[in-house]
Amino acid sequence: DHEGGPRGHGERGHGEHGHGPHGRGGPAALRLLAVLAAAGPQSVNGLADAIGVDQPRASRLVRAAVESGHVRRDVDPADARRSILAITESGRTALHSTLGRRREAVESALAGFTDDERTEFARLLRKFADAWRA
Repeated sequence: DHEGGPRGHGERGHGEHGHGPHGRGGPAALRLLAVLAAAGPQSVNGLADAIGVDQPRASRLVRAAVESGHVRRDVDPADARRSILAITESGRTALHSTLGRRREAVESALAGFTDDERTEFARLLRKFADAWRA
């Protein structure tokens, strides 16, 4: 994943105060909220795995999300020594707002494309995404 090692694409220089909800955490912060919204409460380690970052980076992202009110810490019902993290209503609002702005930006960028150009762009983007995964 592009969030990789020290000073990777998603580290401080680019994303720590970058593109995520309210400018904190970059794309990984957005993925953190998306995972919590879709999968429900998670541990820090579970979130790290799900969003493709190491545990220390996940801990920083969680701390920022808790401080901003987007995530709350709860006691894990299966093990009172651990905490689990859950998205708050504020987090859901920030997630939906950010995704909505991104969707509007994509729609605006594609507004000048013909139907054939959109079809070709989608084909090429799928091809690129498949190659990226490989």
